[in-house]
Amino acid sequence: MASPEIEALTQALARLPGLGPRSARRAVLHLLKKRDAALGPLREALTAVDERLENCSTCGNVDTTNPCAICADPRREQRSLCVVEEVADLWALDRSRLFPGRFHVLGGRLSALEGIRPEDLSIDSLVRRIETGGIDEVVLAMNATLEGQTTAHYIAERIERFPVRVTQLAHGLPVGGELDYLDEGTLAQALRARRPMA
Repeated sequence: MASPEIEALTQALARLPGLGPRSARRAVLHLLKKRDAALGPLREALTAVDERLENCSTCGNVDTTNPCAICADPRREQRSLCVVEEVADLWALDRSRLFPGRFHVLGGRLSALEGIRPEDLSIDSLVRRIETGGIDEVVLAMNATLEGQTTAHYIAERIERFPVRVTQLAHGLPVGGELDYLDEGTLAQALRARRPMA
């Protein structure tokens, strides 16, 4: 039996996505074995992020600066905006290095069953960003789920009065799939084959 502190650490790690109780125990054993090389740096990194973590006031990304590194990057294309459901989707698309523009995180997707309405998402701030001008294309990179597509159509209707080209990722994405779990090749193909919203 482990001490209550070690058990609490194991349970905390087991709550992370992708880690179950067995994986969490293995991670804890590794941290304890490599205390100087692994446990100390992990503690310092977690403390630093905890103290400085912020939501970007421009796009909704999470970072240790506001605006985030993506919004503050002058090399990013200003005229293209990619709208995603969650920060994980932004990170997945940014990892592909195929979208040179900026992002906007909705913070979820419309869902009648879960009671998520348009006012629960950052759709109004998206409309304000488009309204200020300077954006030529809005890429709706919603997950290929019923809720994701409903959200994409709702946004397309909200922004149809603006002189922007509205596109969405190609439907080569698997139905029911989530961007964060796709490989870079699939994401690359979906970005290259984006098309106008119907």
